[in-house]
Amino acid sequence: MSEKPKTTISVIKADIGSLAGHHVVHPETIAAATKVLAEAKSKGIIIDFYVTNVGDDLELIMTHRHGVDAPQVHELAWNAFKEAAKVAKELGLYAAGQDLLTDAFSGNVRGLGPGVAEMEFVERPAEPVVVFMADKTEPGAFNLPLFRIFADPFSTAGLVIDPKLHKGFKFEIFDVFEGKSVELAAPEEMYDILALIGTPSRFIIRRIYRKSDGEIAAVVSVERLNLIAGQYIGKDDPVAIVRAQSGFPALGEVIEPFSFPHLVAGWMRGSHHGPLMPVPQRYAKCTRFDGPPRLVGLGFQIKNGRLIGPADLFDDVAFDETRRMAQLIADYMRRHGPFMPHRLGPEEMEYTTLPGVLEKLKDRFKKVAGEPKAKKPKIETSLLSAHE
Repeated sequence: MSEKPKTTISVIKADIGSLAGHHVVHPETIAAATKVLAEAKSKGIIIDFYVTNVGDDLELIMTHRHGVDAPQVHELAWNAFKEAAKVAKELGLYAAGQDLLTDAFSGNVRGLGPGVAEMEFVERPAEPVVVFMADKTEPGAFNLPLFRIFADPFSTAGLVIDPKLHKGFKFEIFDVFEGKSVELAAPEEMYDILALIGTPSRFIIRRIYRKSDGEIAAVVSVERLNLIAGQYIGKDDPVAIVRAQSGFPALGEVIEPFSFPHLVAGWMRGSHHGPLMPVPQRYAKCTRFDGPPRLVGLGFQIKNGRLIGPADLFDDVAFDETRRMAQLIADYMRRHGPFMPHRLGPEEMEYTTLPGVLEKLKDRFKKVAGEPKAKKPKIETSLLSAHE
């Protein structure tokens, strides 16, 4: 008997220009990207697709048989972004083509600006998948909720009562500064996991696997746009894919951690902490101080590569109180103005526009007699090295 073919779901996003500032994607740019993907579907390059947006980010959700990092799929996404950016420039939209850091495609969009989350698997008889898409924040924003989904029994009851989940999951954690990753298992290495992912600006959950058989469970885009470009371009605005049910956390367990609007880095100019607000698609526009950071969750069934859906998972009164709490947190944080902890710490401000201000003032700083020069603190990486 021949093996069942594997399905790949690729979620690739980019900010290619937006209406009235960093606010919302224009419908005509969505139409331009949709046309490119529709032609590719008719030629059999991809099986199915869905184009949407969160804030000023254009999101391409595609299914195909080519596996992860397939050049033809990445080139397709690149062409869709280029066409959308062309329309954005014609319309005079703000920051047209912002996330496209080069004019030349080189076989893969990684490192060229767009964010990428992809996974390949053999479809189960019923294959529920949730695609999370965020705006005005960074990839580490998914650290806390993903830990709660796959390692916290107070959030995911299945870790205790479902034999298929009871052995736990394995976390691949990526160090964005060093370009290294480490695999740690929960629950036995839970404290090591938390020691790393509690610094979400540096250590990011990249992939999660079921420990019993190594099956892929979740994947996150880990591109840090400012680190790639070497200067402030815009916040990274990550995407994530999570499989649900039948050997993975139930849909309700996947969604539950987002009922707490935890603080994430990003918001205005990528320089502030604010609450991650889960919203329905109709509220996926960022206006208040260019925010607060927004999250959309779309649920699909995948059958023979076809995308069934989506269900707009946060379009529910059950999240009204979460959004109200996020508004209160936003009020509280905004009252700090340019002060920490609303504004990011100095280690993160190095990757924003603040260095330009410091450059202007550098010749006006004078040495104070008798005051020693402090050494810059360094994050200890012995945990990461110990597991290599």
